[in-house]
Amino acid sequence: MDKGLHFTICVVTTLLLLRESSQAGEEKDPEVLAAPKFDSRGTGEGLPTLTVTTILEDPYVMVRGAELEGYCMELLGALAGMLRFQYRVKVVGDGQYGAVAAGGNWTGMIGEILRREADIAVAPLTVTSAREEVVSFTTPFLQTGIGILLRKDTASQDMSFFHFLSPFSKETWTALLFAYLLTCFCLFLVARLSPCEWNEPKNEENHFTFLNSLWFGAGALALQGATPRPQALSVRVIAVVWWLFTLALLAAYIANFTALLSSGSEQLPIQTFEDLVKQRNLEFGTLEGSSTFYYFKNSKNPIHQMIYEYMEKRREHVLVKTYQEAVQRVMDSNYAFIGESISQDLAAARHCNLIRAPEVIGARGFGIATTQASPWTKPLSIAVLKLRESGDLDYLRNKWWESSCLRQSRDRWGPLEPPALGGLFLTLGIGLALGLLAALAELSSSSRRAAAHAKKSCCSVFTEEICTRLRIKGTARQSQETSGKGNA
Repeated sequence: MDKGLHFTICVVTTLLLLRESSQAGEEKDPEVLAAPKFDSRGTGEGLPTLTVTTILEDPYVMVRGAELEGYCMELLGALAGMLRFQYRVKVVGDGQYGAVAAGGNWTGMIGEILRREADIAVAPLTVTSAREEVVSFTTPFLQTGIGILLRKDTASQDMSFFHFLSPFSKETWTALLFAYLLTCFCLFLVARLSPCEWNEPKNEENHFTFLNSLWFGAGALALQGATPRPQALSVRVIAVVWWLFTLALLAAYIANFTALLSSGSEQLPIQTFEDLVKQRNLEFGTLEGSSTFYYFKNSKNPIHQMIYEYMEKRREHVLVKTYQEAVQRVMDSNYAFIGESISQDLAAARHCNLIRAPEVIGARGFGIATTQASPWTKPLSIAVLKLRESGDLDYLRNKWWESSCLRQSRDRWGPLEPPALGGLFLTLGIGLALGLLAALAELSSSSRRAAAHAKKSCCSVFTEEICTRLRIKGTARQSQETSGKGNA
């Protein structure tokens, strides 16, 4: 009797030790991590515990030491705090999102929910009709689409012959030409009107001819001095304003042209999925078994069908297993990755040699998957809506998609339009007006002195000076005939 009791106690003790060792090993397993979440009062006793399945993908879920972190983990923590539940997170065993296998069973996170191995799936899981038939989805917490991820040097083509005109729009170049001609004409006019520049119109030669004025303006555009050199204050005012205008304009041109060359966005020959199908230099594919693959499979669009047929025929070579493999392949080879545009934006933000093509198709969303008729579906949807209305989802989006690359976007570094340089053109116009006023003031002062010396009317002398300097022959001839009759 004593021996039997002693044996029973030993057996029970051994089983308890083995159970504790198994639990400890499970907690240390990197594929299964326990993450209890407590309410705001710091106690989790009596709260329901949900088993959450997810997938490792940057920046949604990442392993840091013995813990998981990322966008989805912070979202899950916020939801647990709002709905008052604890959770236990496990990484999906087969590393798949969820697709129908050959035998009709579902793989990935969808399969784990159907087999009751997990209560919910919090991951970048796309809401599709096929998945909605077997599980339930909450309101999407992220909106996305299907885009094309490219490497800049493989996607670039030769620049156009007139690419140097790209920093400014056509309207800006037209305005610049008009400003140049107007300034040169004002230089020519002011140099003729100013007595400080042209004192004796009948005996001296005016160096500021229209051709010389054009040469002077062009010299300023090239940051080079050009003759003739202005002497009158009015001419110098116009010259200084034109020099300042050209300096600012050249600075804007050089900055914008440098940005256009570095961004490489203007040389992208692949703008759409049709462009991708027509080219022969790049291979392209997507994640095996992903919703993107089945989107092209089920699409009736001829272009999309061509993309699916290409990937299906070469599936062993162009389909990738993980998102990280896809990004690395785009960086290392002539490969274009078709996938979620929001994930591609992250890759382009972290790798400056990558870029996403402009076209995005198949608008879709990432939702939280639950079992059908789960009591958590509606509360989770309402909680997601509250987080969106409060701006918390936008905060998480900006936090985890923060760019570490100083790459300039195409919209920011497009051709400069005239409104962007409006203040510069206005300053030039004011300077030209001041130069003209200064020339008229100089001529008026000279006319008053001449009128006082000749004892004539100031207005008549002023008019005669203008006619002489502008060489209005009819007015000059009439003046000479009037003076001749007076002498007779």
